[in-house]
Amino acid sequence: MANDDLSIKRLILVPGLITLAVTILRVIGELRHWSPVLFNTQAGGGGALVGISWLPIIFGPYFALKLAREGAGPANLGKAFLFTAVGLVTFVGGAFVFFKAGFKSEPLMLGAALLWIVAFLVPIAGWPALARTLIGYGYAARIPVAVVMYFALGGNWGTHYDGLPPGYPTDVSFAMKYFQTGLVPQLTLWIAFTVIIGSLFGAIAYAVAGRRRVAAPVAP
Repeated sequence: MANDDLSIKRLILVPGLITLAVTILRVIGELRHWSPVLFNTQAGGGGALVGISWLPIIFGPYFALKLAREGAGPANLGKAFLFTAVGLVTFVGGAFVFFKAGFKSEPLMLGAALLWIVAFLVPIAGWPALARTLIGYGYAARIPVAVVMYFALGGNWGTHYDGLPPGYPTDVSFAMKYFQTGLVPQLTLWIAFTVIIGSLFGAIAYAVAGRRRVAAPVAP
């Protein structure tokens, strides 16, 4: 287990630093009101081009091919796709419950968070090494965002980090506001998104690259 942890830390170090740099750049760009196409300050980010949500599309394949060359490929590629699909369905279910809650039902919000946790754990059954690496990368990427959101919400920065969803109640304490819109989504929803998207594109990259060009897969 110690060797696995060291391997994950080694793999995610550079991608994690790149992701942190993008996060810092986005914070600066939004605070200075640079081009909204690149740095949209609206709640949710408005699909701004400078952001970290699309990085799993790149780093998923990067991790997948690196792991495969080290002999940590999937025991069964079909299972890797299958459990990624199960994770995706669970993720969508969590999103449905979350929007159903509408920030008004704490039990439903807790249920959504639990579904998102299950969603990012499920892909481990398909490709353990890749899923664990993506979980580590996901937290390395999202913990800094959670920290930024704490200060943004407290200081009313006027960025997408403190932009609240439409219809969000006005009589909510800062602690609860941060918990509901910052901490929980960053450490559950976005981790699940990172793992699922990264696993999907990683498995596709492995399939396209061809098993002959990487090391033989090993059993989990």
